[in-house]
Amino acid sequence: MDIKKILVDERVKPYLLKARYGIEKEGQRVDLLGNLVTTDHPKSISIKDDHPYIQRDFAETQMELITPVTETLEELFNYLSAIHDVAYGSMGENEMLWPLSMPPQLPEKEEDIIIAKLKNPEGVEYRQSLANSYGRRKQMISGIHFNFEFGDELIQALFNLQSEIKDYRLFKNEIYLKTARNYLHHRWLVTYLYGASPSSEKGFFEEDSLNEPVRSIRSSKYGYTNHEDVQVSYSSIQNYISDLSLMVKRGLLVEEKEFYSAVRLRGGHHVADLEDHGVSYIELRNIDLNPFENNGISYEQAEFLHLFLLYSLWKDEGFEPDEWVKTGEVNNDLVALEHPLKHTELGVDAKSIIDGMESLVEILDLTVSDTLFVNLRDMLVDPSKTLAGRLYKENENSSQGQVATSLAKEFYKSSWDKPYQLTGFTDMELSTQLLMFDAIEQGIKVEILDRQDQFLKLKLDDHVEYVKNGNMTSKDTYVSTLIMENKTVTKKILHQEGFRVPLGEEFNDIEHALRSYELFAAKPFVVKPKTTNYGLGISIFKDGTNYEDYKQAITLAFQEDTSVLVEEFLKGTEYRFFVLDDKVLAVLSRIPANVQGDGKQTIEELVIEKNRDPLRGQDHRTPLELIQLGELEDLMLKGQGYQFDSVPKEGEIVYLRENSNVSTGGDSIDVTDDISEDYKKIAVDAVAALGAKISGIDLIIEDLNVPASEPNAYGIIEANFNPSMYMHIYPYKGKSRHLTMHIIEYLFPELLQNDTDK
Repeated sequence: MDIKKILVDERVKPYLLKARYGIEKEGQRVDLLGNLVTTDHPKSISIKDDHPYIQRDFAETQMELITPVTETLEELFNYLSAIHDVAYGSMGENEMLWPLSMPPQLPEKEEDIIIAKLKNPEGVEYRQSLANSYGRRKQMISGIHFNFEFGDELIQALFNLQSEIKDYRLFKNEIYLKTARNYLHHRWLVTYLYGASPSSEKGFFEEDSLNEPVRSIRSSKYGYTNHEDVQVSYSSIQNYISDLSLMVKRGLLVEEKEFYSAVRLRGGHHVADLEDHGVSYIELRNIDLNPFENNGISYEQAEFLHLFLLYSLWKDEGFEPDEWVKTGEVNNDLVALEHPLKHTELGVDAKSIIDGMESLVEILDLTVSDTLFVNLRDMLVDPSKTLAGRLYKENENSSQGQVATSLAKEFYKSSWDKPYQLTGFTDMELSTQLLMFDAIEQGIKVEILDRQDQFLKLKLDDHVEYVKNGNMTSKDTYVSTLIMENKTVTKKILHQEGFRVPLGEEFNDIEHALRSYELFAAKPFVVKPKTTNYGLGISIFKDGTNYEDYKQAITLAFQEDTSVLVEEFLKGTEYRFFVLDDKVLAVLSRIPANVQGDGKQTIEELVIEKNRDPLRGQDHRTPLELIQLGELEDLMLKGQGYQFDSVPKEGEIVYLRENSNVSTGGDSIDVTDDISEDYKKIAVDAVAALGAKISGIDLIIEDLNVPASEPNAYGIIEANFNPSMYMHIYPYKGKSRHLTMHIIEYLFPELLQNDTDK
């Protein structure tokens, strides 16, 4: 079969870079001084042995982060970054992940290395057998497993363009076998470029078997390898399966998964499944942790690996398959044990491969990063630019352990700088990010159906729930959402059910609204869009106003909606009650956007200073929004006799908005514990009257000491079908209320049952 001929066919071209990816990244948990921790696996992470994202590898301290299968590298790294955030958040502020493949200083006694405390006794027994066979220290070496699958469209297109192999499954097997053999033959280049385990901590080796620094202990004969008598052929699927079975039968391997080759063929739960199902993907296992990347691997590395695998499919093989693979093992050990700053003995071959990869890109007209080949050649010319070379240079003025601790602290700090964000998904609405964090932590599979629309699919075993915007779920009916979206309908229903609501008028055109000015001119009143959330377009006049200001307010409101409400202004403080399943879980007092004068700075300068708070941002991606200086703020200041360049007195509070929405720059204050049960019951009953299960309902209360049953003690001004949760989780002041976790438990009550069963 002439694979080169069919790869260049125009009918194949659209599918050449189609692939599916997955990453498994191992790493040791350490304290902030770089010492191996003695703590158990974080309890906030669902303790399931088969957690889809975060598991334990060999040891209780060895965390394994697992991405879902993705269609693009961008999506792969989004998930890998997010899972890192969840891992850091779950470990807490006293632990971090070790950035090196070689472990930190290990206990003197091997038995003090604690094997993973799994629920499944078979998993513990398997790890014990590994400890007996290889020693616990060697099992503490960590790395990256890169799972790769050529796109089905690509393999199908290649199959259709040849006639030698009639069976698609057999053809697919040959594609992966050739790729695997060539990868194994040339894998020394991966070791040269990206090997990053030049030395070990004191006491790792029982004997001084490796005194000099090398490129990769992990990829060498001293690293994560089977005993020499474990031999498996890649010449055919049948030989691969039978050899692995023989190794287990002879007791050289406890289980098939103990086979530590740089490439595994995958196609089912057991190797024997390859016979019936064929190869689905290949698993690359020879990749050291990149200590300079928080994720342990860079995007450019992943791009290189994809291209290297495509090159492995393209390139002709040499001699007999098993000897071809064996030569690769010898060369890899040679390169792995070279000094990190030494030019490799295989430099001529390395240049030939890189030239060949670049030629392949040109022949197949592939799109790759502009810097990929520049960086590859730089590393070939200057070994100090390889990962091992860079790490060795960093170690010249301090120990490897000190360098690793410093790097780990950098990654730790970046994860905790903005703990409310889920790296990889920061373009999404913040409540959605927080919900995704909780779902990942609890072992619920998260699929993003529509990123821009914040639409998620959550799956726990066979239980599926769809969630939009963090808390729009199947628990609320469509009509209840429509009711809350329409302020007029909301108000009418609540009024009919005996709740106090503001009186007012609805207008569908500016002219009609302006002609009604005299109805409201001398009263306290509010102008607001009929359906728009986030407090946009709202103007409040506590003492009435003149026609020009009224006209401006009406105009601003119609910019946000086609219908506008003009209502009586209810005197008091506005409180947001978050109601879930007939319970009030949180209450916020929201203070309108404001600044405090210092007698020196203008209002504009004070706003700029307050906006420097890292909790403030834009578009609901941070717990607090930036304070704006627009038309509404100008109107509000004008009513107080101020302009943007006015200088308030020291200590004077100047309000820039009347409405208190956090989304318009307001401050959120948690007051859940200060609100009496009678007001909480009003909120619960009002939400029930609207037929809803999840709502943020806004009450105006003049005096919390007055019972809710007293006339005019409260007024309900709004019910929100998609209430923001982040402002309760990260309030400006007061106690955090973990609402997203309540949503998760409401959707998946079996999680609470599992907690009870622990």
